[in-house]
Amino acid sequence: MEAVIFDLDGVLIDSEQVWDEVRQDFASSHGGVWTPEATRAMQGMSTPEWGEYLVSEVGVQLSPAEASAGVIAAMEQAYAAHLPVIPGAVEAVRAVASRFPVAIASSAPAVLIKVFLDVTGLPVPVAVSSEECAAGKPSPDVYLLAASRLGVAAASCFAVEDSTNGLRAALAAGMTVLAVPNPHFPPDPEVLAQVRVLSSVSDLPGALT
Repeated sequence: MEAVIFDLDGVLIDSEQVWDEVRQDFASSHGGVWTPEATRAMQGMSTPEWGEYLVSEVGVQLSPAEASAGVIAAMEQAYAAHLPVIPGAVEAVRAVASRFPVAIASSAPAVLIKVFLDVTGLPVPVAVSSEECAAGKPSPDVYLLAASRLGVAAASCFAVEDSTNGLRAALAAGMTVLAVPNPHFPPDPEVLAQVRVLSSVSDLPGALT
């Protein structure tokens, strides 16, 4: 194995609930009606995809671009007040980066990935947002692009994920997948059965030996 590629939301930042609350508040303020399946449906989607979903499925009375821009602005404000880094995540990435090239492959917008890297100062040379890809997770595009930018084959990469769509994306990319299941939105058991499950991100450095 030659590299380790991390998801961001739910693996390094405890942000899935923040995203959910921000989107729900934004939707209710702009004519939308939240549905029970909306949270899981949008996990892993790229920015254009979930912007379109907010309009077409939730009923937000804006264009998809306006909806996504408004949510991202609210997320930036939330992160400015408090960046919810998962305990042990920074230390785990530093430990892994001392042994492997590392990257981030995230559905988060590039501006929010940059906030995380600026605050933590982590040595991550490659950070890819699915904004740059034709499709978000569960498509493997963002993982394949991250591996390409690292200059390694996807089959030679570990991927660290927390959600159903993220796990599916990494598996579809042909990577060896390690799951740190999101406690707020647990992955499908059927998908977890295909990967190695860790109890926390702090267990990652030891799992790679």
